[in-house]
Amino acid sequence: MGKLGGKVAVITGGSDGMGLATAKLFAREGAKVIITGRDQARLDAAAQGIGNGADAIGCDISKMADIEALRAFVERKHGRVDIIFANAGAARPNMFEHMSEEEFDFTIACTFKGTYFTVQKLLPLMTSGGSIVLNTTTLSTKGMPYVSVYSAGKAAVRSLARSLTAELIDKGIRVNAMAPGYIDTDQARKSGVSEEMIQQTKTQVHAQIPMHRSGTVDEIAKAVLFLASDDSSYLTGSELCVDGGWNQV
Repeated sequence: MGKLGGKVAVITGGSDGMGLATAKLFAREGAKVIITGRDQARLDAAAQGIGNGADAIGCDISKMADIEALRAFVERKHGRVDIIFANAGAARPNMFEHMSEEEFDFTIACTFKGTYFTVQKLLPLMTSGGSIVLNTTTLSTKGMPYVSVYSAGKAAVRSLARSLTAELIDKGIRVNAMAPGYIDTDQARKSGVSEEMIQQTKTQVHAQIPMHRSGTVDEIAKAVLFLASDDSSYLTGSELCVDGGWNQV
């Protein structure tokens, strides 16, 4: 049956990258998966590849109406949610001195605010035994240029995992964070970072990572599966760093 047989899992930002890889793994492990994203065509294509009756729901987590519509869909179709992987996020990186209010608001809305209210609205559908996994980042504890707002927003998500653990433990719901390091995805390109800067950053970061390489989305998916499943039944309030040792050594 698999580690997630009979479970209902919501994965935000599931049309590509870490979210899609996790959705595919969850489906193989028996979960009924609902993925979200902004581009319905990409979501529909992703759902086809996930299989096991995966649903694809257009949802911009920076918009409360979209989050409410997601909750209504999950309640109508399944009546519950067992796993939430709050993965969706976006940023508009810039140097601190040049960061605009619009860039700031967009980044916080797509990292902290959207994550906060996605979990809040889905929580009434979750019962004892549920697992919430919040996507943070290794950058929340490292200082790097261009990502001051993104890093701060993700640090807030890490703090949220602690607070929710204290609030939800009596309900039998576990909350953990998963902190990716430097992972091979298109997130930087989507954020408008130039190819030249991406390659320069990769060279610099690989030199700092003990394993001297980027991580893969499949490696992230396996870590999320661990946190979502009963394999981590005595783990809550924690942050699992999946970073090749970058933030550990």
